Amino acid sequence: QVQLVESGGGLVQAGGSLRLSCAASGSIFSINDMAWYSQAPGAQRELVAGITRGGRTNYADSVKGRFTISRNNAANTVYLQMNTLKPEDTAVYYCNAEIITTPWGSKLVYWGQGTQVTVSS
Repeated sequence: QVQLVESGGGLVQAGGSLRLSCAASGSIFSINDMAWYSQAPGAQRELVAGITRGGRTNYADSVKGRFTISRNNAANTVYLQMNTLKPEDTAVYYCNAEIITTPWGSKLVYWGQGTQVTVSS
């Protein structure tokens, strides 16, 4: 069994910062791509930022220059540093990871339970 557990969400004023963390645990051989998604009320879940095992990153246009994704491969953890937050960033944030669970390459995509980020104006 594999679990992704997020932490770090909360309520912050516009212009403030938050740091989200997501730790993977369980039967893990290695982890490929990791990512953060957001889902606002009534909207579809969308990609915020992604990072490969080697550290290559990509971002949604709306967060470029404000958010930074990083990871610690030894700790099976991915982070999202969120700066200069705006009310429109308000959403539930989910982490996502492609996890290889056996030495012969069995892999599945896992999701965390989500953490609420609320930005007040």
